[in-house]
Amino acid sequence: MTRARILGTGSYLPEKVVTNHDIEKLVDTSDNWIRERTGIYERRVVAESQVCGDLALVAAQRALESAGVSGSDIDLVIVATCTPDSIFPSTASVLQSRLDIQPGAPSFDVSAACSGFIYALGIADKFVRSGAAKRPLVVGSETMTRILDWDDRGTCVLFGDGAGAVVLEASENEDGIISSHLHSDGSFESLLYVPWGPGRGFSALDDKSGYIRMRGNEVFKVAVNTLTRIVEESLESAQVDKSEIDWLIPHQANIRIIQATAKKLELPMDRVVVTVGEHGNTSAASVPIALDTAVKDGRIKRGELLLMEAFGGGFTWGSALVRY
Repeated sequence: MTRARILGTGSYLPEKVVTNHDIEKLVDTSDNWIRERTGIYERRVVAESQVCGDLALVAAQRALESAGVSGSDIDLVIVATCTPDSIFPSTASVLQSRLDIQPGAPSFDVSAACSGFIYALGIADKFVRSGAAKRPLVVGSETMTRILDWDDRGTCVLFGDGAGAVVLEASENEDGIISSHLHSDGSFESLLYVPWGPGRGFSALDDKSGYIRMRGNEVFKVAVNTLTRIVEESLESAQVDKSEIDWLIPHQANIRIIQATAKKLELPMDRVVVTVGEHGNTSAASVPIALDTAVKDGRIKRGELLLMEAFGGGFTWGSALVRY
């Protein structure tokens, strides 16, 4: 059976660091409160001159270098983001040109909020399995601080900017993406959303309609229950016992959600990749950043079984079971 295997990984975090102590100067909160509730102690913020595609470019270049291939070897580009450079062209199309990827290769963005990278990974795997692509580039890149209300203490403490990427290739071996599971339920729209878009008029940018709005406690409850179900679905579909999972690589939104998911898997926290403290919630970028971090520091090794999962606005959620 042909499936997509991970050939190389890469990530990038902007240089500017905003600590919890910096946030204390903006809103009524404290370093201790943020750490206890979220596990976050700092986040990265893009420079004024940077856009989503700039972050994606560096992460992608590092993934290509890790994979030992060049842009000309890529035949599909998917960028997962909810903060693209522009409405169109897609960030993926511009990235294709900047990396000198062959003209004509399909390139497009996927918008599924924090689940975006899992969605993009699942889509790329389907391209490979169908024979439509042999070496995709999948990127999760976000400039979430551009849609933050820095006066809202419920959201400004949570999010940061960054990008992560993987190069995939077709493989006939047992390694690679074993299965992916993608879901959505739009009935939860009012719990986590940005109430602005072209259809609602550009005048919305004159107030705070272009910023994230979230009902945090309700999102937390739904996220924990939903991630438990997607984990069970992933294991049952592949006929894998939870004891066989070597690493859980969750969406880096909140340490309490991560701990709850690990508990359901009966997986000790030292087998869970946690990077949320260093960069906060980077939405679609968080899973590939965590993956690259653990690959580069030697924790994740070839042949190990990885479970990646994410939950985001929409609501969207998904998982990917991968033999690395």
